Amino acid sequence: MEKDNIRLSSLIVPLKDIARRAGEAILDVYHNASSFEVEKKEDTSPLTIADKKSNAIICEGLESLVATYPIVSEENKAIPFEIRKDFNRFWLVDPLDGTKEFIKRNGEFTVNIALVEKNRPVLGVVYAPVLDEMYWAVKGEGAYLEKEGQTSKLKAASFQLTDAGLKVVCSRSHLNPATQEYVEQLNDPNLVPKGSSLKFLIMAKGDAHAYPRLGPTMEWDTGAAQVVLEEAGGVVLNNEDMQPLTCNKESLLNPYFLAYGNLQSK
Repeated sequence: MEKDNIRLSSLIVPLKDIARRAGEAILDVYHNASSFEVEKKEDTSPLTIADKKSNAIICEGLESLVATYPIVSEENKAIPFEIRKDFNRFWLVDPLDGTKEFIKRNGEFTVNIALVEKNRPVLGVVYAPVLDEMYWAVKGEGAYLEKEGQTSKLKAASFQLTDAGLKVVCSRSHLNPATQEYVEQLNDPNLVPKGSSLKFLIMAKGDAHAYPRLGPTMEWDTGAAQVVLEEAGGVVLNNEDMQPLTCNKESLLNPYFLAYGNLQSK
């Protein structure tokens, strides 16, 4: 049953539990070579059994919450836009973001759960299983990191694009010519390679300044981490019109975007 008047922050504790359990299922696969299977999706990207286990745990958990909403997940059968366009709220899920990093075994992958309301993410929970870092945010209530039993409020770094030595987050798997051209316009930047939605989170922590994504991503890749970065003081902007990135478009493919920490105007 949908409950649009529910206090969103009341969902954070059960969502963190769901994300952690999904992360534990991923780690069971990650640390067990005998189950380290890779299949191919229709788009030829790698899919591990971990995606499926994580997705099942997340969907079951979301369906058991007091407030239930439709679930749009990378691993679920696509919901036609004719149905989706009428959603007021829905869950946007990537059960294992950074599949390539998972297969490379570098630990840079995440579990992502966002709640979208009127085409904008308003709640996000992101869990990095190998790092055991839990990030979350609710619109208007700040962004937080829980690690080693301690919870800290996140604050993005303030900067101007003309500053020297900006830390620019880039993908380990997708650094293309357009991104390279953007980076070359900056003043002696430092590249910070990072996989999955951790690229947003390193900015939310204040440890990097910019993330130009001038290549394809899907809405579930960005929704949860977007609200974390925004609540830490950052922005995620459509590269075409410089407006905040939205969700639930007819195509779930994101436009190219620019994500920043606390960008200051001159």
